[in-house]
Amino acid sequence: MVLLRILIIDSNILSLFVTLKNIPLECRTVDLSTDEEDGTYDASETKDDQSSSSDSSSSLGEEFSSLVNIPDAAFIQAARRKRELARAQEDYISLDVKHISTIADTKKDSDEDPESEPDDHEKRIPFTLKPQTLRQRMAEETTTGNEETSEESQEDENQDIWEQQQMRKAVKIIKGRNIDLSHSGEFQTVKKFDTSISFPPVNLEIIKKQLNSRLTLLQDTHRSHQREYEKYVEDVKSSKNAIQNLENSSNQALNFKFYKSMKIYVDNLIDCLNEKIINIQEIESSMHALLLKQAMTFMKRRQDELKHESTYLQQLSRKAETSTNGSLAIDEKTQWILEEIESRRAQRRQARALSGNCDHQEGTSSDDELSSADMADFQKSQGDILQDHKKIFEDVHDDFCNIQNILLKFQQWREKFPDSYYEAFIGLCIPKLLNPLIRVQLIDWNPLKFDSIGLKQMPWFTSIEKFIDNSMEDSKKEDSSDKKILSAVINKTIIPRLTDFVEFIWDPLSTSQTTSLIAHCRMILEEHSTCENDVSKGKQDLLKSIVSRMKKAIEDDVYIPLYPKSAVENKTSPHSKFQERQFWSALKLFRNILFWNGLLPDDTLKELGLGKLLNRYLIIALLNAVPGPDIVKKCNQIAAYLPEKWFENSAMRTSISQLENFIQFLLQSAHKLSRSEFRDEVKEIILILVKIRALNQAESFIEEYHLDHLKPVINQV
Repeated sequence: MVLLRILIIDSNILSLFVTLKNIPLECRTVDLSTDEEDGTYDASETKDDQSSSSDSSSSLGEEFSSLVNIPDAAFIQAARRKRELARAQEDYISLDVKHISTIADTKKDSDEDPESEPDDHEKRIPFTLKPQTLRQRMAEETTTGNEETSEESQEDENQDIWEQQQMRKAVKIIKGRNIDLSHSGEFQTVKKFDTSISFPPVNLEIIKKQLNSRLTLLQDTHRSHQREYEKYVEDVKSSKNAIQNLENSSNQALNFKFYKSMKIYVDNLIDCLNEKIINIQEIESSMHALLLKQAMTFMKRRQDELKHESTYLQQLSRKAETSTNGSLAIDEKTQWILEEIESRRAQRRQARALSGNCDHQEGTSSDDELSSADMADFQKSQGDILQDHKKIFEDVHDDFCNIQNILLKFQQWREKFPDSYYEAFIGLCIPKLLNPLIRVQLIDWNPLKFDSIGLKQMPWFTSIEKFIDNSMEDSKKEDSSDKKILSAVINKTIIPRLTDFVEFIWDPLSTSQTTSLIAHCRMILEEHSTCENDVSKGKQDLLKSIVSRMKKAIEDDVYIPLYPKSAVENKTSPHSKFQERQFWSALKLFRNILFWNGLLPDDTLKELGLGKLLNRYLIIALLNAVPGPDIVKKCNQIAAYLPEKWFENSAMRTSISQLENFIQFLLQSAHKLSRSEFRDEVKEIILILVKIRALNQAESFIEEYHLDHLKPVINQV
């Protein structure tokens, strides 16, 4: 039905178009609003046109009526009915979106008043514009003119806005201009320059200063660019030289072969050392345990003997106080220990007599003798360890276990390709690489033995020194890492081993061990430090262990008993002999502590030697002794052990504060001796005071006792 409806409409339009086509051109604008039944055009819209051209309209109407066949009312009514039937089939889509009505309403209206329904063309959607009247065309032309004027005004306004924006940009770029742009309404106005505004004065100096600053800035920028340019030029030259050297090198194959062989050698060396390091550590531990056992044996024996001998003398004193009759009951163990002590003392006296050493004090000798059975066991165990030590590298070629051969390989690398050698930091790697081999040579090294081989005589030391000397000849670098190889080996390998000896094996009461240890430490710490201001962690640990071990010796091994004067007046009594031995033993420790002068700080030595040992033990024993030549002799020994550099200041008139108790004891002894038969000993005491720079006290004593003959002694200082 829709299709039928569309065909009907198209046929009507086509017939109308054909009819109008046959009408002359001048008759196609005829006003058809006179037909009241059609009602398509508004009569009010064409009223003016009819009044102005009534004659032409009537003539055109007659001509149009003769040419166009207008349907009658019956035909039009039939067409309307046909359209209604098409709508009744409900297959119709309304094209009128403004006046929506349902099909039921349409049928109802049709049944009630079929004549009242408007014609179908009134609801058509206009596809073309309606013809305009003369008034409408005049109004449209007037409106179009206004719009064009408005558009031109808008374009002018946009042009002014664009010019204003450009002017503002120019103001931002060019400083010094003062252009004030303002827009009022539709036009742009430019603010005139205000002459009342005052600017800062400008003279030639200011302009010159600004120009100079600008010139300086440009020169600095130019110089920086010049430096960068020169740097780039140098980089380009070096790159070209490197490329040229590589291109001109004819030994690339040989170089590659050398580097490859060196890499294989180093890999094999590292594998060999990694395999042998376990055996090295086991043998080191065995030797350390053997020496530790021997040191603990000596220490325990000394403490046990001191304990039993002191107990025996205490029992003897109590027996003397209670009764003199009967014998003192001693257990078998104490008796056996006392006999062993006396036997060793007799052997030492005999040995000193044979050597001609008659000036010896009891208690100053080191009681470190072993019995024949113990010595045999020790030597057997030590021999077994040394045999295992020799078997460590018996299945290894000398190129992988001989330090001299290993260093020779690296020396060849340094001579052939020094640049790659130093770029690889081989000087920093060699100490770690040689560490296991050096430890093997140190297994039999004992720094506490006076006759032990020195570090400078060891093969590893001489090999490294030779390698360093060749490095200084071949290399022109002053900061070559090869120069620090020996110092690095000492800091990383020798000092830790020396620290173990100090902490666990060293006996500070032994003068031979102390002097040997000091000799090795002095060589290590003074001659082979990495640099003057470098204090390595290993060196600090070594010095701390030395101080700690001496403190322990003062607390554990120093014992000076105090007996009644009646018991010690007899120099042959056991109490007097025991007290003398203990005093001289403590004085020996005092000397061994002060032997560290120059290696340990002076404050540390004064605290240990003077504060803890002299003032706490030795002075008390001296105060309990009978004044006489023996006292003066002991005081002379104490003053002789004091470092001379403590009293080098010639302006000193008063001694150091830690010696105040010692000075007071000397003055008391001088007072007592001046009134006794030992007046000649007073001079010795004055000399001791002068030596330790107690000049004010010595002068006061001389003036008090009118000892004018001793004034030259003070004046000679």
